[in-house]
Amino acid sequence: MSLWMFLPLSLPVFIITGIWVIYAMALYNQHVCPVNNWLYNESCEEELHLQRGPELCCTLDNIPLISKCGTMPPDSCFFSLICSTGSFMVMLIGLLRYAHVIEKHQNCILNTAGLSTCWICAAGLIMVGNFQVDYAKVLHYVGAGVAFPSSMLFVCLQSALTYRLAKTQGDYWTGHLRVAMMLLALIALVLSGVFFCQQSFILQHASAIFEWIFCMLIMLFYGTFAFEFSDISGDTLMVLSKGAKEQSYAMSDHKAEVGGVNHHQPEMLAML
Repeated sequence: MSLWMFLPLSLPVFIITGIWVIYAMALYNQHVCPVNNWLYNESCEEELHLQRGPELCCTLDNIPLISKCGTMPPDSCFFSLICSTGSFMVMLIGLLRYAHVIEKHQNCILNTAGLSTCWICAAGLIMVGNFQVDYAKVLHYVGAGVAFPSSMLFVCLQSALTYRLAKTQGDYWTGHLRVAMMLLALIALVLSGVFFCQQSFILQHASAIFEWIFCMLIMLFYGTFAFEFSDISGDTLMVLSKGAKEQSYAMSDHKAEVGGVNHHQPEMLAML
């Protein structure tokens, strides 16, 4: 058993715990309303964080979306930290998964596409975490528009890749688990996007809940890579180094061939 298996397990633990801590901080500082609150008003006399009393007046600005929980300091500081750290862990997991598939099987289009979508998702996550929605709305939405679809595409590709490489009954059960999580995440993402575009307070609040569900499902999906990562060794890391060297040698040979053609071209012209 390799210690690398704790990397995909630590990602959902770190991210899910982190975003719930941020939610608790935002709730304590009255930056968002509770998840169990379904009553909203068109407007309030005072902003939420200035209100006092058991009954709070909430507007659409206080819906507990994950991004809204990390908008105002000190919540935003921890939100940026978690997103940046999480994006690095996502990139590392994607790279190791890519190398493991090459080592144990062979490279394929699904594997390369999985690595690409994983890194695109990580880039979007960095933008989401460092450009708060209330202060850099366009960049924040661009990051979310990159992170959410690419993460969904990543789990779809990895689910298909799991079935393609499956050899034992355990591999097929892992594929079944990933497909189930993929379908639930897809439903949550679609409902979250559809409800978010509505003007109804109830639907937008439901959108926030489905966004939480989607993010937790995606993180739990990454955790399932512990099955494959328990088999990672030093040879897996050498696959990446070997691939880089082979690509370098291929480029050198190509340049030599081009140089050889250019070198003999004047002689051929002279003969003509």
